[in-house]
Amino acid sequence: MKELAVMMKELWHEEEGLGTLEMILIIAVLVAAVLLFKDKIKDLITKLFAIAGNKSQEVFND
Repeated sequence: MKELAVMMKELWHEEEGLGTLEMILIIAVLVAAVLLFKDKIKDLITKLFAIAGNKSQEVFND
């Protein structure tokens, strides 16, 4: 864990590492958002697949 902290500090001070650090921070925020809203995302996807399934049944039954 200390190695990661040292690496992050080095990246923070290097200009070349800023792009990498920005990407890491963006990914961390996205992962946190997904973990925070995972139940709502799961419900939304389940509802969308149910709607798609119902619509496809309507098409094939006609």
